[in-house]
Amino acid sequence: MTKDSQTASAFIEQLTARASPGEVEKRRRHFRGEAKGNKFLGVRMGDVFELAKAFIDMPLEDIESLLENPHYEVRMGGVSIMDFQARKKITNETQRKALFDLYIRSHDRLNNWGFPDRAAPHVVGRYLTDKPKDILYDLATSDNVWERRTALVSTAYFIKTGETRETFKIAAMLLDDDHELTHKAVGGWLREAGKTDEAGLKSFLDKHASAMSPIALRLAVSKLGEETKQHYLSANKETS
Repeated sequence: MTKDSQTASAFIEQLTARASPGEVEKRRRHFRGEAKGNKFLGVRMGDVFELAKAFIDMPLEDIESLLENPHYEVRMGGVSIMDFQARKKITNETQRKALFDLYIRSHDRLNNWGFPDRAAPHVVGRYLTDKPKDILYDLATSDNVWERRTALVSTAYFIKTGETRETFKIAAMLLDDDHELTHKAVGGWLREAGKTDEAGLKSFLDKHASAMSPIALRLAVSKLGEETKQHYLSANKETS
């Protein structure tokens, strides 16, 4: 496929050809209350990712057009192309900044946990690796739950490089969040940080275990030894 053929319209045409009516209902059931405001083509995520990889050289303006589409799978295709571009070693700093800026200004269209989980680590986290992290703390205090999720999920890239400080600090900011999916993210990313920095995780739990939501705490301690796990669970009234 030539670069000239990697347009938003060509992507949507090929994606639509892979749609299945049965997949539409599956997607609605999966989204449940979050389906409001989303339309679905009925394309499997594996097909979305496969097609996105084939369109890896799509220009940024066409990617932005995908992000403005009302269909979930089209927008997911857009962030997937962004993710594939951000993962490329040859992507230069100017291109990384353009991807980062597009992602940040598109949060009003990225209205499901799948979007930050797909793209935030490399599009946001990788770009910010050697830069100030202030924007993540701004996102962590946003009224938009998906901006808050981006703040935490972006730190996955830092964890891969052995840096866990941001994960622990942002997780602490989100302990009182009112969204269940945020608590799941807090627990999951604390668990991942603990694989790299168990001492840091234990220090976090020493301070916060008693105040954490049950689901966040159980996820956070799930990879610790049984005795250690029970120690922290017993510190929380709802899990003891």
